[in-house]
Amino acid sequence: MTPIKIAAIVLIVAGVLGLVYGGFSYTKDTTAVKLGPLELSVKEKETVNVPMWAGIGAIVIGGVLLVMGSKKG
Repeated sequence: MTPIKIAAIVLIVAGVLGLVYGGFSYTKDTTAVKLGPLELSVKEKETVNVPMWAGIGAIVIGGVLLVMGSKKG
């Protein structure tokens, strides 16, 4: 399997997941207060929304790469 085909499959899978889930969230630690040796940290939940056009675009580009990769080899 060529690197182009692998990249195409990854793009298609990422595009489908972006359309199905619509985004993802993650938790990050931030320091809220620091007084000498005493430190107070807070966990913040961040959400990233994946636009529909980005998911569709990834699927289309992955499909084009897949077709062009098979015609070449």
